[in-house]
Amino acid sequence: MPLVARYVEKAGLVDGLRRKDFSAFARGYNGSAFARYSYHTKMAAAYRRISGKVPVSAATGMLRMGSKGARVLRMGWYRPVHAKSGDAQEVRALLVGRKLLQAKLLDVELSIRGILRGYGLKVGEVSRGRFEARIRDLIEGHDMLGTVIGAMLQARAALWNEFTRLHRAMLKIARADPVCQRLMSAPGVGALVALTYRAAVDDPGRFAKSRTVGAYFGLTPKKYQSGETDIDGGITRVGDAMVRTALYEAAHIMLTRASRFSALKRWAMDVAKRRGMKRAKVALARKLATVLHRMWVDASAFRWSKEIVTA
Repeated sequence: MPLVARYVEKAGLVDGLRRKDFSAFARGYNGSAFARYSYHTKMAAAYRRISGKVPVSAATGMLRMGSKGARVLRMGWYRPVHAKSGDAQEVRALLVGRKLLQAKLLDVELSIRGILRGYGLKVGEVSRGRFEARIRDLIEGHDMLGTVIGAMLQARAALWNEFTRLHRAMLKIARADPVCQRLMSAPGVGALVALTYRAAVDDPGRFAKSRTVGAYFGLTPKKYQSGETDIDGGITRVGDAMVRTALYEAAHIMLTRASRFSALKRWAMDVAKRRGMKRAKVALARKLATVLHRMWVDASAFRWSKEIVTA
């Protein structure tokens, strides 16, 4: 709601509302095709209902927002939702743009490999820095491949430059943010994971318990109960998929690459012995969401052991 009010104010539509000129407001808010969908007449009818100038039924009056909308809220039919801060929305836009450029960059590289494979030319394993030189060596002497692949290499270079620019901007924000620095003390949590988690949670105080953060990001198992039937399914996958992916990747790194052991990793390894590595990574991602939230709330670094440090 604050974002809508801010847009109305910046677009200069406040005067139209005050004059009750719904045609002018609908033209500025919905565009030139507002009359086709009767937005102005619908707004006028809604205003008459809310202001009480038109008799309505008891059921309609209960659902009327405004002076009588408090009745609906008191009955518990609506709950307040968290509105992301402006900083969190900006970081989120940066992360989405970075991810999009990264995906398109990978698509171009894989397409180049696929085209060359049709000619019997195999790129093989090559670093990103030597990718273009390797491709130009393979297409030397092929006029058509030089035209097609050359254009794709130019597109790849542009994508790489812009992706690098956004990636550096992301790293700059993570280095300057004390919360991200604190979260990065956990094994497997880098700048990308920390910033993604911070932008999604935004305000840690809106979670009364740290254990509910895993459910918020869809990392808890489904549950079906009916009579004597009690089935535990896979994770719900609700909430922010980007955060869920980041936490899973952090769990994967902790279990496969992190050399230093911790109580959290030991717990996940025990789960892997009982249920398998895949389930252990999901369980560790859920546990990591809880731990990061508690670190944020307590303003503490990652605790490698279960021993409580006393001052």
